[in-house]
Amino acid sequence: MVAANLRPSLTGVGPLLDHVQADLELAPAVAGLLSTLPLLAFAAMSPMVPRLAARWGPERLLWGALVVLTLGIAVRWVPTAIGLFAGTVLIGAGIAVGNVLLPSLIKRDFPTKVGLLTSAYATVMGVVAAVASGVAVPISQVAPGGWYTALGCWIVLALVAVVLWFPQVRTSRRPASEAIRRHRLPWGSALAWAVTAFMGLQSLGFYVVVTWLPQVFQDSGVSAAAAGWLLFVFQAVAVLTSLAVPAALRWARDQRAVAMVSSAVVLAGYLGLLVAPGWALLWSVVLGLGGGACLVLALAFLSLRAKDATMAGALSAMAQSIGYLLAAAGPVIFGLLHSVSSGWHAPIILMCGAATGQVIVAMVAGRGTVSSADGQAPHRSTGLC
Repeated sequence: MVAANLRPSLTGVGPLLDHVQADLELAPAVAGLLSTLPLLAFAAMSPMVPRLAARWGPERLLWGALVVLTLGIAVRWVPTAIGLFAGTVLIGAGIAVGNVLLPSLIKRDFPTKVGLLTSAYATVMGVVAAVASGVAVPISQVAPGGWYTALGCWIVLALVAVVLWFPQVRTSRRPASEAIRRHRLPWGSALAWAVTAFMGLQSLGFYVVVTWLPQVFQDSGVSAAAAGWLLFVFQAVAVLTSLAVPAALRWARDQRAVAMVSSAVVLAGYLGLLVAPGWALLWSVVLGLGGGACLVLALAFLSLRAKDATMAGALSAMAQSIGYLLAAAGPVIFGLLHSVSSGWHAPIILMCGAATGQVIVAMVAGRGTVSSADGQAPHRSTGLC
């Protein structure tokens, strides 16, 4: 239920953006902030989550994040620009906490089933996100209030999660003060930076695809309606692929080969768009195959590369803070290149470069363990030689 609340409040906005912009008389650049603000909130909030979890306990913090998410949906339900943007920031802050804590909780409570449970919650996120995209416009057409009811209806799902998670709050224990001091991000670890790069590059690719792929297809001769369905195909294939990743993780000695092959499939999809954009359905499927696997792998690395739940939380915070900064910049840079070059070749070549980099960092991110020493503050000098 927590995973089910981590995406629908975001993916339901895109299909309604034209209506929101028209009703509130927003400039296009201002309306675009509705997609960028949550990613910036992820980047800003993620580094703070480990220390907050250490002080209050991960169960309490996650419950509080669900409450903040619920409040954000309620505020955004108010049909004003202030309510819309304030609610979006609250939603982004609440989701950021869930993004960071779920890998840590899986590592702590299910250390032998990391791949299976990571795939399960990634699949739930993908399914509910796709449903939110699909039902947004129909709900806005039949429900009283239109688009703001379509955005606000997800408060029901959030309230269910708040109620179901509350028993965990009552049974959680606060960590000792020493545990609080140990919650430092592993900035000094090369492996942690490889995991961060893999997370950032796959996030950048995902948000570029969901933002721009329909327009790329339309400019190659596909109708607007067909382009929307092709984006749905991309998401549906990604969900199905995520279900197959645990099996690959079980037979593989480490995850280097799986991560490299999955990243190479994404690269093949971008190369296909570059040389034969008319084969839209094929490239939607190829990008979904690689993208779905890369998402699960990126999330699994946060637990698999960590020695314990404490390090999993710290690694998750580091990877997601940097990763979502890249994700926020990706669609903007992609669109800017399109405007400057008056075509899609330059931005797609950029994505080919990003996917190539992802293949390279996969060789490092797919094995090993981040040392706890990399997350420690340096010892103070005692004055002794």
